[in-house]
Amino acid sequence: MKLTHIDSDGKARMVDVSEKKETQREAKAYGQVKMATATYSVVKSGYGPKGDIFTVAKIAGIMGAKKTHEIIPLCHPLSLTHIDVDFSFDDKKHTIGITSTVRTKGQTGVEMEAINCAMIVALTIYDMCKAIDKGIELGPFYLLEKSGGKSGKFVRKQARG
Repeated sequence: MKLTHIDSDGKARMVDVSEKKETQREAKAYGQVKMATATYSVVKSGYGPKGDIFTVAKIAGIMGAKKTHEIIPLCHPLSLTHIDVDFSFDDKKHTIGITSTVRTKGQTGVEMEAINCAMIVALTIYDMCKAIDKGIELGPFYLLEKSGGKSGKFVRKQARG
């Protein structure tokens, strides 16, 4: 298997995408936040000690997706055309599901941006609620699906964790 981010001398490098075809690309990622029953009730209401939990978390996730190339050393800066975040609630397990969707038209994919978005959303929920519960658990995080580019479509068969 040839590693794309390693040069002929075995050193890390950013992949040259200048010759790649520009295509529509989309990635969806999932993350989860689990908490105590009492905390979950507060969080599900949407407001915590620092205010509007889900609006702040969604904006943070969008900002995180846009800045992915600044924190992951070999990621390309991308012109993102769409970023969205959806939340789901599991009242029995006291978990909040986070699904991020990121799109671009470009020469490289947006998987890292989608995963980073979900992770930043989860971190922000933690930050918004840590005053009432420092035991909040984050994760797992994973790619749900991606489309576009040379490798085509990927859809995760089943969730892990």
